[in-house]
Amino acid sequence: MSLLTAEDRWAIGEVLSLHGHLFDGGHLGRLDEIFAPEVVYDLSDLGMGALEGIEAIRRGSIQLGDRNPIAHHLTNVVITDEALNEATVVSKGLVIRADGTLGSVNHLDTVIRRDGEWRISRRVITAQRPPSGGRLAHAGDR
Repeated sequence: MSLLTAEDRWAIGEVLSLHGHLFDGGHLGRLDEIFAPEVVYDLSDLGMGALEGIEAIRRGSIQLGDRNPIAHHLTNVVITDEALNEATVVSKGLVIRADGTLGSVNHLDTVIRRDGEWRISRRVITAQRPPSGGRLAHAGDR
């Protein structure tokens, strides 16, 4: 039995999707609409460390300047674990960089509900890499 309602699932998806709209539109003053105040935004796998708090995320984005992706696209959203006011969500991200190249990442998010609103309290971003060192799985493993 699911602890989350269909409305919860929709609201979680909306918060995750809003991330791209806010960053791509330069609306860094609205990050509290998607992040909990104590958010940890972990970019360690990408060589950028972890940012703690909304203001650190805002400053980090400003410091990246022209190196920021120009477009963030979210896909393949799956809630993998749920509790009454917390859920774990995995998703894929596609980013278009300023030079026109495309990148793919994985998101591991912890979302929490406070005062009836869902927010990201932890996001871990990892680069998409070929599975098993680039070797395809045997047909029987599918």
